[in-house]
Amino acid sequence: MKWLYMYVNMGTILVPFLYSFHPRIRFYKEFGHFLVSASISALFFVIWDSIFTVHGVWHFNPDYVLGIYIGNLPLEEVLFFYCIPFSCQFTFFCLEKFWPVRWSRKAENWFVLVFTVVLVGISVVYRRQAYTCITFSITALIFLALKFIAKVDWLHKAATYYSVLLLPFFIVNGILTGTGPDAPVVIYNDAENMGIRLLTIPIEDVIYGFEMFLLNIFFFKLISSRSRKVALSM
Repeated sequence: MKWLYMYVNMGTILVPFLYSFHPRIRFYKEFGHFLVSASISALFFVIWDSIFTVHGVWHFNPDYVLGIYIGNLPLEEVLFFYCIPFSCQFTFFCLEKFWPVRWSRKAENWFVLVFTVVLVGISVVYRRQAYTCITFSITALIFLALKFIAKVDWLHKAATYYSVLLLPFFIVNGILTGTGPDAPVVIYNDAENMGIRLLTIPIEDVIYGFEMFLLNIFFFKLISSRSRKVALSM
């Protein structure tokens, strides 16, 4: 089914897009900010994705893509870096608005410490597995940079809300990695990861998804905040 990956992308954004126009949500007003922030994040991930594809960390099943390529990546893979962030950003926007969470500073500090130590430790142990080592180490660096350099105040929200997103994450990534279809859409080289799978999903995908989630939130909040400041100064 050549349209499978495209259907997954479209299905991911359908409900969030429709509900963006709900009078209590009005996320459609943020579409411009999202497009800019997602493009910045997508550039990083597309380059990373392309390099990993060249080096055989993963590749794409031609039976499930339309055959339109941007560089060495299927069009659907590039769109993935817009569709998934759109759904995630919409969810974060709604949960932050209707279900605000609060952690104590001490709890967040402990979470950051333990999480980054675990990530760094695993990246050292699996330093010969490219997907594991690079994903875990970059996520640790991003987490520390957000906490101590950017000094964002929403890391606890990101951790909480990402846990909510894990259910749709497993559905989408499950389809892409072979839960349901006769073969996976994205084929991983298990020599480059830990070899631990949640159903058909490499465990690294959970951290990779969290990393993408964090970067998109950061750029979205940065751009929307600056845009509002400019509007207020006019």
